[in-house]
Amino acid sequence: MRLTEQQIHSLYGQAVQDRSGATIGSVAQVWADAAGEPTWVSVQTDVPGRHEAMAPLNTARLQEGRVRMPYDKSTIRTAPGVDGGTDQPLGTDQLAQLYRHYQLSEPEQPPRTTAPPELIRSEEHLRVGTESEPAGTARLRKRVVTENVHTTVPVEHDEVTVVREPITDRNDVPSGIGEDDRELVLHAERPVAVKERVPVERVRLTSHEVVEQRPVNAQVQREEIDTDVPERARHTG
Repeated sequence: MRLTEQQIHSLYGQAVQDRSGATIGSVAQVWADAAGEPTWVSVQTDVPGRHEAMAPLNTARLQEGRVRMPYDKSTIRTAPGVDGGTDQPLGTDQLAQLYRHYQLSEPEQPPRTTAPPELIRSEEHLRVGTESEPAGTARLRKRVVTENVHTTVPVEHDEVTVVREPITDRNDVPSGIGEDDRELVLHAERPVAVKERVPVERVRLTSHEVVEQRPVNAQVQREEIDTDVPERARHTG
């Protein structure tokens, strides 16, 4: 079956039917021979798992978005298959099993996959975060400072006043002449400085977080894909 490149690409996703018209699954991948002619398709069915059954394309008929196989559903579903999404060429042993299963003659060259050409474009994304690091040390240090204090304090002292009183009643006073003396103890206060240690203040260090915005400058790379398509083959839709 000779197909154009557009027809080959259109096979992907088409419904695969058996000879009675019952739908088996859909075309997942297409394999071509050494000459580039499509020869096999893998069929993705509703059976759980990633297994895709292989079916020969050169015996099929293309009918308006459908691929009709000249085999019954059981024959296709039980055919040797591949893992979904594989891009590995079919090995010699795999091909031998397929030809025996479908009772076909083996070709001289093993087929190769004809997945649509594609490129994966990647780019770097910048993820900005923060990390903690030491920013310095805060300390409390106590030292002794000597300073002069000037103040005043009231003090008392005794002063002597001489009081003279005339005697009016001589009968109460002894008479006679002689020497005698009397004393009066005088007192005076003097300033005294006594030092005592008294706690007057408690000083401690605490920390709190402050949030601020800081710019982050970094370079990231991204890939760009350029296309080179002939003007006549370019789709403008």
